[in-house]
Amino acid sequence: MSVEIGSGAYHQAPNNSSQFTCVPDALSFSESRSIGARVVMMIAALALGIAGGNMLSLTSTTGSPLTAMFIVFALAGGFLSTWSPCGYSSLSLLRPAGRYSFGSVARWTPTFITHALGYALGAVVLGGVLGIAGWMLLSGFNFNYMAVGLAVLALGYGAHQFGFLKMPYPQRRAQVPHDARFRFRSSVIGLLYGYALGMNYLTYVQTPILYIVTGVALISADITTAIAVIAVFNIGRCLPVAVNFLPISNQSVQSWLAKWQERAVEVDGFLLLSFGSAALVLLAL
Repeated sequence: MSVEIGSGAYHQAPNNSSQFTCVPDALSFSESRSIGARVVMMIAALALGIAGGNMLSLTSTTGSPLTAMFIVFALAGGFLSTWSPCGYSSLSLLRPAGRYSFGSVARWTPTFITHALGYALGAVVLGGVLGIAGWMLLSGFNFNYMAVGLAVLALGYGAHQFGFLKMPYPQRRAQVPHDARFRFRSSVIGLLYGYALGMNYLTYVQTPILYIVTGVALISADITTAIAVIAVFNIGRCLPVAVNFLPISNQSVQSWLAKWQERAVEVDGFLLLSFGSAALVLLAL
């Protein structure tokens, strides 16, 4: 393999075996914005959150707009988790076999269904554990005070995503098992991947929104609510796989994800700052 950066030329010798396809490595990646641009985006996110919180406080009681805002926030966070190693993997590995056709998509549909069922099972298990833990440990604490703490945490992770604050990021550095595709049929792989990803902490997840979602499930101190909270996040995680119903090549999907990798991080930070500031306004008024 040879690479000539100056001229932009790229040569990668094919594998000796004709059974393998050689895919060139990416040579260019999206870059983060300048410090000034990131500061402007942070200020805009905070201003939007404060303005939105004030508007929502005039329309209803605290609980209702905060809940609606969180549902949108959690769904978006689940979608943004696609920009993680496992998100890339699930989109490329859970695809219809062969050339795109009505038949290949029909044969692949059970895989998508089992994948969604895996996410649902993960939401039940993780949400159930968090709900029980919250009921045992946090049911005696004031909900509003805990919600304020989560809102402040969201602000901290928003600054973290823009590169201005270092926050703890405990994650299991693991991916879904790629070799599973050699041992199981597609529908079984969909179920296994869905469950592993739906548990959220069995694999690496790039968005800190997961921590806020986890915190909300905990402070709810209710099993049903906690399961619903994780399920909303998991719906956002599962939906991008539906792109495989469309006649879009894996290469174009992966290229699009790589192109918007840094922008996804910035959207992540923007949402965290907006949600945190809006939640603080709603809880204060």
